[in-house]
Amino acid sequence: MNISRRSFIKAAGIMTGYAVLSMNIAKEAVADVMGFVARRQESVYAADANPEVYKYRKSQNNPMITKIYDPENGFLHDGPCGHESHELLHTHYIDRSEKLKALKEKGIELNI
Repeated sequence: MNISRRSFIKAAGIMTGYAVLSMNIAKEAVADVMGFVARRQESVYAADANPEVYKYRKSQNNPMITKIYDPENGFLHDGPCGHESHELLHTHYIDRSEKLKALKEKGIELNI
Protein backbone atom coordinates (compact mmCIF):
# COMPACT_ATOMS: atom_id res chain seq x y z
CA MET A 1 0.00 0.00 0.00
CA ASN A 2 1.52 3.27 -1.13
CA ILE A 3 0.06 6.46 0.34
CA SER A 4 1.38 9.90 -0.34
CA ARG A 5 2.12 12.29 2.48
CA ARG A 6 -0.70 14.57 1.41
CA SER A 7 -3.25 11.66 1.43
CA PHE A 8 -2.04 10.56 4.86
CA ILE A 9 -2.44 14.05 6.33
CA LYS A 10 -5.86 14.37 4.73
CA ALA A 11 -7.03 11.00 6.14
CA ALA A 12 -5.56 11.78 9.57
CA GLY A 13 -7.36 15.15 9.60
CA ILE A 14 -10.67 13.53 8.69
CA MET A 15 -10.28 10.85 11.39
CA THR A 16 -9.34 13.48 13.98
CA GLY A 17 -12.38 15.52 13.01
CA TYR A 18 -14.66 12.51 13.42
CA ALA A 19 -13.08 11.70 16.79
CA VAL A 20 -13.58 15.26 18.07
CA LEU A 21 -17.11 15.39 16.67
CA SER A 22 -18.06 12.08 18.29
CA MET A 23 -16.64 13.24 21.63
CA ASN A 24 -18.75 16.41 21.43
CA ILE A 25 -21.86 14.37 20.59
CA ALA A 26 -21.17 12.06 23.54
CA LYS A 27 -20.66 15.02 25.89
CA GLU A 28 -23.92 16.58 24.70
CA ALA A 29 -25.77 13.30 25.20
CA VAL A 30 -24.45 12.95 28.76
CA ALA A 31 -25.35 16.57 29.49
CA ASP A 32 -28.89 15.99 28.18
CA VAL A 33 -29.31 12.90 30.36
CA MET A 34 -28.01 14.70 33.44
CA GLY A 35 -30.35 17.61 32.72
CA PHE A 36 -33.28 15.21 32.50
CA VAL A 37 -32.27 13.57 35.79
CA ALA A 38 -32.03 16.97 37.46
CA ARG A 39 -35.48 18.04 36.19
CA ARG A 40 -36.98 14.72 37.31
CA GLN A 41 -35.39 15.05 40.73
CA GLU A 42 -36.72 18.60 41.11
CA SER A 43 -40.25 17.50 40.16
CA VAL A 44 -40.18 14.61 42.64
CA TYR A 45 -39.03 16.90 45.44
CA ALA A 46 -41.66 19.50 44.47
CA ALA A 47 -44.39 16.83 44.57
CA ASP A 48 -43.17 15.66 47.98
CA ALA A 49 -43.25 19.23 49.27
CA ASN A 50 -46.84 19.77 48.08
CA PRO A 51 -49.26 17.40 49.88
CA GLU A 52 -52.12 18.33 47.52
CA VAL A 53 -50.37 16.61 44.61
CA TYR A 54 -50.51 13.16 46.19
CA LYS A 55 -53.39 12.84 48.60
CA TYR A 56 -52.58 9.29 49.60
CA ARG A 57 -48.95 8.96 50.58
CA LYS A 58 -49.48 5.42 51.93
CA SER A 59 -51.22 2.67 50.00
CA GLN A 60 -53.23 1.58 53.03
CA ASN A 61 -54.88 5.04 53.08
CA ASN A 62 -55.99 4.86 49.44
CA PRO A 63 -59.78 4.35 49.28
CA MET A 64 -59.51 2.03 46.24
CA ILE A 65 -57.21 -0.30 48.18
CA THR A 66 -59.46 -0.29 51.23
CA LYS A 67 -62.40 -1.07 48.93
CA ILE A 68 -60.57 -4.07 47.44
CA TYR A 69 -59.82 -5.45 50.91
CA ASP A 70 -63.26 -4.65 52.38
CA PRO A 71 -64.29 -7.69 54.53
CA GLU A 72 -67.92 -7.55 53.41
CA ASN A 73 -67.92 -6.55 49.72
CA GLY A 74 -64.28 -6.47 48.64
CA PHE A 75 -62.65 -8.57 45.94
CA LEU A 76 -59.96 -9.77 48.37
CA HIS A 77 -62.26 -9.97 51.39
CA ASP A 78 -59.91 -12.18 53.42
CA GLY A 79 -57.50 -9.27 53.98
CA PRO A 80 -54.09 -8.19 52.73
CA CYS A 81 -52.33 -11.27 54.12
CA GLY A 82 -55.10 -13.73 53.29
CA HIS A 83 -54.86 -16.84 51.17
CA GLU A 84 -56.63 -15.38 48.12
CA SER A 85 -54.50 -12.23 48.00
CA HIS A 86 -51.37 -14.33 48.46
CA GLU A 87 -52.30 -16.55 45.51
CA LEU A 88 -53.17 -13.62 43.23
CA LEU A 89 -50.49 -11.09 44.15
CA HIS A 90 -47.38 -13.12 44.99
CA THR A 91 -45.03 -15.01 42.71
CA HIS A 92 -43.33 -18.32 43.38
CA TYR A 93 -39.84 -19.46 42.44
CA ILE A 94 -39.49 -22.62 40.41
CA ASP A 95 -35.99 -24.07 40.08
CA ARG A 96 -35.47 -25.08 36.45
CA SER A 97 -31.69 -25.42 36.54
CA GLU A 98 -31.72 -29.23 36.13
CA LYS A 99 -33.84 -28.98 32.97
CA LEU A 100 -31.51 -26.28 31.66
CA LYS A 101 -28.46 -28.47 32.30
CA ALA A 102 -30.14 -31.38 30.48
CA LEU A 103 -30.82 -29.18 27.44
CA LYS A 104 -27.23 -27.91 27.40
CA GLU A 105 -25.91 -31.48 27.59
CA LYS A 106 -27.96 -32.33 24.52
CA GLY A 107 -26.25 -29.46 22.70
CA ILE A 108 -29.19 -27.08 22.60
CA GLU A 109 -28.10 -23.43 22.80
CA LEU A 110 -30.43 -21.09 24.65
CA ASN A 111 -30.38 -17.29 24.52
CA ILE A 112 -31.38 -16.33 28.03
